[in-house]
Amino acid sequence: QVRLVESGGGLVQAGGSLRLSCAASGRTFSTYAMGWFRQAPGKEREFVAAISWSGRITYDADSVKGRFTISRDNAKNTVYLQMNSLEPEDTAVYYCAADSYQVKPSRDPDYWGQGTQVTVSS
Repeated sequence: QVRLVESGGGLVQAGGSLRLSCAASGRTFSTYAMGWFRQAPGKEREFVAAISWSGRITYDADSVKGRFTISRDNAKNTVYLQMNSLEPEDTAVYYCAADSYQVKPSRDPDYWGQGTQVTVSS
């Protein structure tokens, strides 16, 4: 079992930055691929970014490419999402995800966090 707890969400003006964190329980964190998804009001949940268990491979959605960066610290059992140049369209609940194989847009991960709200004002 893996428990995921997100933090770092909040209200920010357009053009600003936020860093989300996701702390994972369990001793096997370093063996899991991790990722972030988001869900805006009235929309389906969408993939944002993913990172391999080693941290050497990352994959970003086109909508956030060049603005968001995913990273992980296996010593701290934590994955991060650095969000820069935020836009009102980035407003959503952001969810952390873990999978024993791979996190990608077309695959439901094994574990979800409870979500953290990000609101970008114009």
